[in-house]
Amino acid sequence: MGFTTPTPIQEQAIPIILSKSDLIGCAQTGTGKTAAFLLPLLHLLTEANAGTEEENPKIKALVLVPTRELAGQIDQAMEGFSYFTPVSNLAIYGGGDGAGFEREKMALTRGSDVVVATPGKMLQHLRMGYVDFSQLQFLILDEADRMLDMGFVEDIRQIISHCPKERQTLFFSATMPPKIRELAKEILVEPEEINIAISKPSEKITQAAFSVPTGLKVELIKYLLSVKSVPNCIIFCSTKKSTKDLERELNSLDIKATAMHSDLEQVDREKALLQFKSGEYTVLVATDIMARGIDIKGVALVINFEVPRDAEDYVHRIGRTARADSRGVAFTLVAPDEQRDLFKIESLIEMEIQKVAIPPEIGDSPPFDEGSRRRGGGGRGGSRGRGHNGRGGGNRGGGGGRGGRSGSGRGRKPAGNRR
Repeated sequence: MGFTTPTPIQEQAIPIILSKSDLIGCAQTGTGKTAAFLLPLLHLLTEANAGTEEENPKIKALVLVPTRELAGQIDQAMEGFSYFTPVSNLAIYGGGDGAGFEREKMALTRGSDVVVATPGKMLQHLRMGYVDFSQLQFLILDEADRMLDMGFVEDIRQIISHCPKERQTLFFSATMPPKIRELAKEILVEPEEINIAISKPSEKITQAAFSVPTGLKVELIKYLLSVKSVPNCIIFCSTKKSTKDLERELNSLDIKATAMHSDLEQVDREKALLQFKSGEYTVLVATDIMARGIDIKGVALVINFEVPRDAEDYVHRIGRTARADSRGVAFTLVAPDEQRDLFKIESLIEMEIQKVAIPPEIGDSPPFDEGSRRRGGGGRGGSRGRGHNGRGGGNRGGGGGRGGRSGSGRGRKPAGNRR
């Protein structure tokens, strides 16, 4: 597949997973986490399946993820990685119709080595009584912090109650707040730990912040899209309502825009993404469901219509541009009441974002209030708790520096004490 050098998370995680240790991996999306757990998982399952051809394989690995898009993307990565192996895989996620549920039921009944699922849909099937986890060896939680943000913690606990106590558990999260630590302590046994420092935005992204009254943001977007002549653009909004409103307004201005948010049916979300990737629509208006790792090549411009409350979401959002060896531009539209959130972002990424006034023909730019920076703009992130997320993985190339690694060693508890 053209991968030659592991990223830091891959370099550190793969040997630990192959040693059969539990693992906590704290690293941002886009650092190559997907390959970090899929490659060793495939190696171990291929070794276990060598010389056997099960007609109805039992489920041996369960990967839980927060969103449908991430489930589909990991399933696609699995298809590529496992092409020449005897390992089968299956994706289970919501958004389909009754016929889709029946197809999932039949597939689960027939069996699959690896199941990638969202918690809610997996729990629905478990409650029906036909899912067999008796031979489950691997449980992987990906983007665990987002699953908690989206209210999946009890679903996860119920799913785990169906899993064998003797298993290897891998726990990946971009952040490690206290609630995540508590959950990890519940479900892992003597885990090793990897901490990869939060990535800063790529130097290939040109960043700028416009001070603009809320009522002039649409006019500014119209102006930016006309003067930049960009082939495509992702515009991030913080709520489903503003996403829908902005899509409607842009289309009324003859700007070909489509939207991605969690109110859409799965088939409509997939259609919107395909239409944007193919160039049928030049603008994709999205909630943070698109912010984490959904990999679209060649995105020239990212616009934050609203400043994200969580500073780390800013890094995820603008990371949709300047993928691989390309360059990109990220503009953030900052209303006066959003300035403190911008200063929090600057504190997190340890750099000042260029401040730009809006063109005079659009209106007046409110001054940036540096006093609000001193009154509390610093610190990591802002308030958490919004429930939109995506995820990407894949290998981004060079390995870079090694992140910090700590843990309690690779000692194992006796089999009877495994959770």
